[in-house]
Amino acid sequence: MIANILIIGSGISGVAIAYHLAHKGVKDIVVIDQSYMTSGATGRCGAGVRQQWATKANCMMAKRSIEFFHDAATILDYADDIEFKQEGYLILATDQEEHEQFTHNVRLQNSLDIPSRQLSVSEARNIVPHLNPEAFVSATFCPTDGHLNPFKMTDAYYQAAKRLGVTFLFFETVRSISIESGRIEKVITSKRTILTHHVVNASGGYACEVGKMAGIDIPVYSENHEILVTEPIEKIQGPMVMSFKKNIYCQQVPHGSFLMGRSTPDQVQGHDISSSWQFLEAMAETVCEILPVIGKLRVVRQWGGSYNMSPDRQPIICEAPNLQGYTMACGFSGHGFMFAPMTGVLISEIILKEPPTLDVSLYHIDRFKKHMMDDIEKSVV
Repeated sequence: MIANILIIGSGISGVAIAYHLAHKGVKDIVVIDQSYMTSGATGRCGAGVRQQWATKANCMMAKRSIEFFHDAATILDYADDIEFKQEGYLILATDQEEHEQFTHNVRLQNSLDIPSRQLSVSEARNIVPHLNPEAFVSATFCPTDGHLNPFKMTDAYYQAAKRLGVTFLFFETVRSISIESGRIEKVITSKRTILTHHVVNASGGYACEVGKMAGIDIPVYSENHEILVTEPIEKIQGPMVMSFKKNIYCQQVPHGSFLMGRSTPDQVQGHDISSSWQFLEAMAETVCEILPVIGKLRVVRQWGGSYNMSPDRQPIICEAPNLQGYTMACGFSGHGFMFAPMTGVLISEIILKEPPTLDVSLYHIDRFKKHMMDDIEKSVV
């Protein structure tokens, strides 16, 4: 089998990259996955999308991606509903330090035409009345942030990519990447040999391993993050409620259930994605403090999913410095879903040597060698 470009990973990033390349006329694109589409982080994520960040790069990645999500069904000619709802993110400041940081963040966001604003406790409770007023000191709110269905959004990309001629290979594992004279020559899988000179590493939790196959040390690791979902009830909450210091995000999805997640302190690195009673206990305590009404709901199920973490919790989006034809889209640290549309655009521009839509220099892997981390945000959730 011959592939012009081989993309490893069929989460939303990999499928978005395939679509944007195909949309620009690239032929013989192959996407390969060791399991089924969305089987990794995409199918286990919270699927929230926000523009409220502390750096220009992340703000613009999210802003442009949300603009795409808004029109995605039309752009991708998708007949189903991707369940995109723009009812905002309400981010809670729980102390004066966060309040001051959020003041700076909103100023930056507004300079980029992101309509976020700072709210008092009473103003925040006008938007989400069941917030505990004793749990925070202020909040920020952006009405164009939101949430969508990760399965349907990925399927929209997938269907559009297939119509453009992209080939998808599922339940097929990459075993090795052969390099001769500094050039990729072929990829050996569990089922075949694929002749190609260009590989895209969009393999999520296994990005480090796929890097090592090409002799590239990608400084990322995977860790388990857990989510739970409650029984559905009538609608009582529009926006995603989020707190960095309280370590929670909580969203009522369109069918009425509440979906909420948090990180686990001192989480062991690895590919374990099980769920735990410790998570459930910690989440129950936190949600009962911040959103006590939700604490009365029954939990339907909980699960774990892989965050592919970089040292500064920012993505790696670039071509490998020492191996032509090896491109990386990994290390998203829990934010790969919300950045996926722009990831697809930017990787296609890197591969095709086009002028970049956004400055992605902060996302280059060389930053870890040069210690260029002073201006890079370190988010918690």
